Amino acid sequence: MVEIIPLVHPPQQPTRRPSAEPLWRHVLGRRLRALRERQGRTLTEVAERAGISPQYLSEIERGLKEPSSEMIAAVTGALGTTLVDLSGQITDELRRQRVLDLTRDRAAEFQHLRIDGEVVGIRDASAQSIHSPDTHSVLLAA
Repeated sequence: MVEIIPLVHPPQQPTRRPSAEPLWRHVLGRRLRALRERQGRTLTEVAERAGISPQYLSEIERGLKEPSSEMIAAVTGALGTTLVDLSGQITDELRRQRVLDLTRDRAAEFQHLRIDGEVVGIRDASAQSIHSPDTHSVLLAA
C-alpha cells in the first residue's frame, strides 16, 4: 500500500521578503567582533590601533553604524586581516543565510512518501517527482 503523508508544519509565517535579508553592516559587525574576540583582544585595543574611539568600534560591531571603506580598512588592518578576506567572509555568510532561507521556504512544499509505513522518499509537491536516497529521482505519472 502506498500513501503520501503531508508533513505537519506549524502555522506558516508569511514568505520572507527581500527586506528581511540581513543588512551588510550587521554581518560586517558580527564578523569584526568574531575576529576580535577570536584574537582575545578588547574593543579599546583594536580601536586604539585603528585610530577610532572604542564607542565607534562598538557601534560598528553592533551594526548601528555604516562605516566608510577607510574605517573598515583601518579596523581590518588593526585586526591583521584584509578587506578582501573580510569581504569574502561576509559574502559567504550572506550566501549561507540565503540558502537557509530558501531551504526553510521550500520545506513546506515537501511530503514524505511511505510504503507500508516506511519512509522511502520525499515528494516535491511542486514537481511530479519522488526523491529517494536509493533511486535519486523517479518521475510520477501526471
